[in-house]
Amino acid sequence: MLDFRTIALVGVSLIAVASPGYAQTAAAPAVSDAPDEGFADIVVTAQKREERLQDVPVAVTVVSGDQISRLGGVNIENAQYLVPALNFRKSGVPINQSIFLRGVGTSTFSLAGEPSVSTVLDGVVLSRAGEAFTPLADIARIEVLRGPQGTLFGKNASAGAINIVSVKPGDTLGGYAEGSLFFDNGTEYRAKAAIDIPLSDTLHSRITGFYANYDGNIFNDSPTVNRRVNGYEQYGLRGILVAEPSDTVTLTLIGDWRKSNDDCCAEVIGAPAVLADGTTTALFASRAPLLLPALEGDKGRTIRQNLVNRSEEKGWGVSLQADVELGNMTVTSITAYRRYDNREVRDGDFLNAVYVGVNQSHDDGPQIGKTFSQELRLTSPGGQFIDYVLGAFYSHAETERTFTRANINCSASTLPTIGAGLIPCSTTPGVSTLTFPLATATFGSIFQNTALFGQATINVAERFRLIAGLRFTMDQLDVFHSRQVIVPGNANPNFDAGVFNGGLGGGVSNGVPWRGKTTADNLSGKGGAQFDISDNSMAYATYARGYKGPAFNVFFNLALVGTAPLEAEIADSFEIGLKNTLFDGRVVLNLAGFYAKYKNFQANNPDLDAFGNRVTRFTNAGDISTRGFEAEFQARPADDFTIAGGVAYTDAKVDSFKLPPGGAPTDKVPDGTPLAYAPKWKATLGGDYRIRTGGFADVEIGLQGSYQSSQLSLFVPSALARARGTIKGYGMVDGIIALAGQDDRWKLSFLAKNIFNQSFAAAIADGGPLSGGSASSSLRYLIPREADRYFGLTARLNFGE
Repeated sequence: MLDFRTIALVGVSLIAVASPGYAQTAAAPAVSDAPDEGFADIVVTAQKREERLQDVPVAVTVVSGDQISRLGGVNIENAQYLVPALNFRKSGVPINQSIFLRGVGTSTFSLAGEPSVSTVLDGVVLSRAGEAFTPLADIARIEVLRGPQGTLFGKNASAGAINIVSVKPGDTLGGYAEGSLFFDNGTEYRAKAAIDIPLSDTLHSRITGFYANYDGNIFNDSPTVNRRVNGYEQYGLRGILVAEPSDTVTLTLIGDWRKSNDDCCAEVIGAPAVLADGTTTALFASRAPLLLPALEGDKGRTIRQNLVNRSEEKGWGVSLQADVELGNMTVTSITAYRRYDNREVRDGDFLNAVYVGVNQSHDDGPQIGKTFSQELRLTSPGGQFIDYVLGAFYSHAETERTFTRANINCSASTLPTIGAGLIPCSTTPGVSTLTFPLATATFGSIFQNTALFGQATINVAERFRLIAGLRFTMDQLDVFHSRQVIVPGNANPNFDAGVFNGGLGGGVSNGVPWRGKTTADNLSGKGGAQFDISDNSMAYATYARGYKGPAFNVFFNLALVGTAPLEAEIADSFEIGLKNTLFDGRVVLNLAGFYAKYKNFQANNPDLDAFGNRVTRFTNAGDISTRGFEAEFQARPADDFTIAGGVAYTDAKVDSFKLPPGGAPTDKVPDGTPLAYAPKWKATLGGDYRIRTGGFADVEIGLQGSYQSSQLSLFVPSALARARGTIKGYGMVDGIIALAGQDDRWKLSFLAKNIFNQSFAAAIADGGPLSGGSASSSLRYLIPREADRYFGLTARLNFGE
């Protein structure tokens, strides 16, 4: 049930005059924050050509990069508060975070599994989930395309695609500088700047730089740490060079580099280990008060760990796009190379010390990823009897990780008990029983993808069009894995080619990596029709076949039982929509209804390995489906007054769960179980009002409200664990007030984030400490920064001709 606070939040949102969260135009020129174009004139590239949003037969939400940063956001994670169909799975390890659309996404620890939602940056597909969460500095717009988009965007778009478009260079000297201070939930400093430098009449450049430093929203009260965590230091550069050597050739060279050092993501222990009747276990009840901060569910903000979780990332990339007009056709070539390095350091025991019978576990996992991609397209001019896009795509993505799990344990100690049978492990020479089991695994994957694709719109009549598209995909996936126990006593024994070849009978480890390989071909596509009901209303109906390639379960805990490849994931999706432009373009109202069925759904599932250890295995979890409807609107009642909002209803659930080979019947997730990170209801409402004072500055006032119903965080067979791992529904309201120069050369803004201080969790995970003998383990809560009220001041100066 909704409590009074939630109802109040939704009520405030529904009457809010707030900053618009939908169909924004590209970011304003550097010289001024120019007024928005008419809503009906927003241009997108959702079909690999520039088209009016209202003409595209796809459910698309467009959000500007400025809109996200204006509301305190730094990456795609923050877009979930502006797009009703978009959800986000936060993880204790940032590289395992995932995007969900219409309730469907991929959660996996495997290096050989791909996301279901493709992220594309300036035409370049980002092959790894972690790359998608780069800081959004100088982004013009983000196009969120829902439902399978594989025909044009490739194999890892079975649930949708997010198309990110950067601000391109202007033709005059100009730019901006912006600085921000956020406070009252940890302190953060941000700075970013961009400058357009025309080098000649045919050569233009833009350089962008950014920096951010945040000390975090969680406090680690361990005596050896005693400071805030969950913060970050991020900085980077981006350069774009656009050359037009002739009237028919445009070359765009883009290079970017970024680095981040984050102490993320600390998980607050928020709920105890319990028995089948829901009562706390005696072990947890006696020991938790001695070892853990108070358990406060999603209101907890304190941890006690002797190792600070951290993520060290460095990424860079370069791409060259050539657009060449050949007669009335356009040939586009995009060649790109990207590298993404990540190191994750994680406290796996969530405690401050090691005790007799209570082991310490620390993880360290450097990872390197390299991707080369090439896309070639031929695009016809618009307005012909047949408008089409034909293309070919190739990608080669390599990832390798070296992961070390270091344990410390002891069976006896000379130190005195601290209570509840807890005895700190002694380090006294000669009497200590301390051991240091240690294991290191090196594993990786190589994805090779080749595809031919095409999509055509047949203009049968002035108001009636047919849509047809096909994509032929060839996939090859190679993996390797070798785990060696460096110091005996580790619970994870060697796993390599020798062990694999010897099978469960006890193969002899030889240190040679186990290797696996799988291939797949697929023909998928799209078909549908559009009809212009009037000059201002368009209806469409489409069918799309989505495809996500095969996978392997390659991670540290790999054992023989998990080495079989996963089959490709297939989606059949149906969508109907209505796009309306009303009142001379002052109101846009778009509606969509959808149904999609997924076969061989790839998901993390609980399982037992060959040695009886409880693990999470990446498997084909069977068949799932999602259905629902979405409505979005933008309105401008007056020239200086805009309102925007949307609502999504999503019913995503398991249709037929498939146990992995050898899986126990008790590990079956019941049919009808909702999917994780798929709230049934989600809504946003906002707008913006500018008061023209006639003086030295105008006043801008805005509010942004969002609400989502409860959602499952634990996709597990236990009804008790699912109930405990359900994130409650919550609403949030942000407020903005700003002073802006009449020529928009400067602006000073004040942000109040989460005005009503609504606390919530971004994720709830099981497997917390002190859980021995429990029916449901203690729970770890991931608390996002947005779950607390905080404030921000931003000053911006635009300059140029």
